Formats: sequence, structure tokens, C-alpha cells
Amino acid sequence: MTLPNFRLILASASPRRKELLARLGWPFDVIHAEVTEHEAPDADPREMVRHNAALKAEWVAARHPEATVIGADTTVFINSTVLNKPRDAAEARAMLRMLSGRTHTVFTGLAVRRQADDLKLDGGAASEVTFKVLDEAVIDLYLSRVHTLDKAGGYAIQEEGDLIIAGFTGSLTNIVGLPLEEMKQILTQAGLSG
Repeated sequence: MTLPNFRLILASASPRRKELLARLGWPFDVIHAEVTEHEAPDADPREMVRHNAALKAEWVAARHPEATVIGADTTVFINSTVLNKPRDAAEARAMLRMLSGRTHTVFTGLAVRRQADDLKLDGGAASEVTFKVLDEAVIDLYLSRVHTLDKAGGYAIQEEGDLIIAGFTGSLTNIVGLPLEEMKQILTQAGLSG
């Protein structure tokens, strides 16, 4: 399928997703989806991120039917609990304590929508991250250096990660918020080439 007037939109306000998507080399616009995400701590993390990604993509696609719209959502999952963005510094601190010395899973859901030809493609990724054992001094230092309130699990692997991260398996870009390998495959299916 050739798309001479192809317009790509990222339905996300995340600066990290914008930076990652730019690495793929396709021009795109950013339009924040004005939706209320499902974020229950006892949700199935895979279903939750898929649902939220689709919600964002569909909201923007409804307003730009000719565009190909990307929705994405990322969460952290440990001990049967979903850790979304912390509400405040105290919650961010509690999340870091919970993650300390343990391995957790980062799930991202992807949704690509285009209303003009009823395109609906979904995907996702999972990666595992192991934290170092964190004492209160390290947590204080991390929280003083990194703005954590807009990050699932209260941390960012790409910001001061050497303070808190022992290692990871799977896609690093998934942990940051947009698994580029999966994203490129889905966009190729949607008609992009290159």
C-alpha cells in the first residue's frame, strides 16, 4: 500500500516517547489524547496497557481520520501490583523501596489506528528490570536528581540508572516507554516503508 499523503501522529505527551519515535526517522506530529486511562493497581498489566494505548490512539484517530495514529502505554508490575505514575514524592519513594533488590516487569502496549481504512494494529512488549538494593540515602539522591512523578514505577532507567539499576533483559526502549523494534514492525504493516 502506498500512502502519498501519509501523516503519522503520536498520541502521547511523553517527551521520552517523542524522542524514541524520532529515532525511526519518519516525520510525525504529537497530539495529546484527552482520555482517562484505566490505572487500577490490581489490573492485569498486559490488558491495562493495551486498553490505554488503544484508548489514546482511537481518541486522536477520531479527530484525524486520514492519519495513522500511534497510542502507547507503559506500566511497571511487581508482586501482583501495577505501579503507575506516583501521585507525589512519598508514593515515588514507596515505589523505589518496593522495587529495591528485586526484579519487576515493564509492560508497554501499542495501538496503531487509522480510521480512513479502518486500520487497527496492536502489539506490545515486556522487559525485566532488576534493581540494586537501595538504602534511604540512595533513594534520597535519586529523587533529588530525577523528576519521577511522570514515570511509571517512579523511576527512569535512562536517568541516573547507574544509581538504582543492577540489570535488565529485553528491550531497553520498551523500559523507556516505546519498544522501537515492535513499533517499526507495526508501522511497516501500516504502510510505512524505509
